[in-house]
Amino acid sequence: MKITAGKADGFIKNPPADVRCILIYGPDQGLVFERSKALASTVLDDLNDPFNSVVLQASDVKSDPAIVADEAAAMSLTGGRRFIRIQDAADALTSAFKNYLEDPIGDAIIVLEGGDLGPRSTLRKLFEADKSICAALPCYGDEGRNLSEVVRDTLQKHGLSADRDAMGYLLNHLGSDRQVSRGELEKLAIYMGDETTVTMEHAMACVGDSGAFSLDNVTMAAASGDHAALETALLRCFDEGNQPIMILRMLARHFHKLHLAKGHMQKGLNIDQAMAKLRPPIIFKQAPAFKKQLGSWDLARISMAMDILTEAESDCKITGNPPETVCSRALMRISQAARARR
Repeated sequence: MKITAGKADGFIKNPPADVRCILIYGPDQGLVFERSKALASTVLDDLNDPFNSVVLQASDVKSDPAIVADEAAAMSLTGGRRFIRIQDAADALTSAFKNYLEDPIGDAIIVLEGGDLGPRSTLRKLFEADKSICAALPCYGDEGRNLSEVVRDTLQKHGLSADRDAMGYLLNHLGSDRQVSRGELEKLAIYMGDETTVTMEHAMACVGDSGAFSLDNVTMAAASGDHAALETALLRCFDEGNQPIMILRMLARHFHKLHLAKGHMQKGLNIDQAMAKLRPPIIFKQAPAFKKQLGSWDLARISMAMDILTEAESDCKITGNPPETVCSRALMRISQAARARR
């Protein structure tokens, strides 16, 4: 059974009684873990129950495929259903689960926690095709309304709210990983002390450390065609441990915003009106540069830049070339394209 991203939260809150094998996958590993934990809570009173909670690694299943059926069929010593987590799930487990699904004994809930499995993944295809006891649901980085809800809900639990500029900043600097986002917001809540309204100054002081600022510098330098600033910011990003794919995706989100704004302008809005429609809004410190970029990038070239970024992410995963080199070349191509129209 294939569960779309939009229906994933509803599925997690109320999983069908007949679904016993669930593949949770995607680039947001924090969200994968959070949803796996939420599913466990529908079965277990204690997530660390030594009798009913089992954690396996993908390597365990690969070396002993029968372990899936053995654990699923095992009787609980204390009653209730057993919950089996399989971490680092990937296509190497497809054969084991094909065999298990031929005779899925037991009533245990089996959750596979996978990475970013593409449409061609054999494990993902297996779980999507089975309409009886299997389900596959994706976990992508929070954005738009989903991210707004995560931020607001987390802040409200601490009696906090954020003003417009602070919310815009938070939405621009969070979202790639659910656990990281919640951790940053928890840190912000502690930082606030007795104050109840998060301002831009609070957000900048606590969320998005120097690493985030370096990512911002990379994004703005590449889209503005500033080679020197891009080289400096990119080297700093790599030194701070930022992954090339994360950098590529952040720049892709930036060009997606440019694309949306240009679309609004084609419908008759001026630059300021088009920028005002963007969600999350462009933070005030980046607004002048973003406005200038809207004047120099047309829709065709924005699409070209997005194609370059998509191709670079794919190359990082499959070519074997150093990801840092692939990322650097892609960003320099985009910077060169920006310089050509300045």
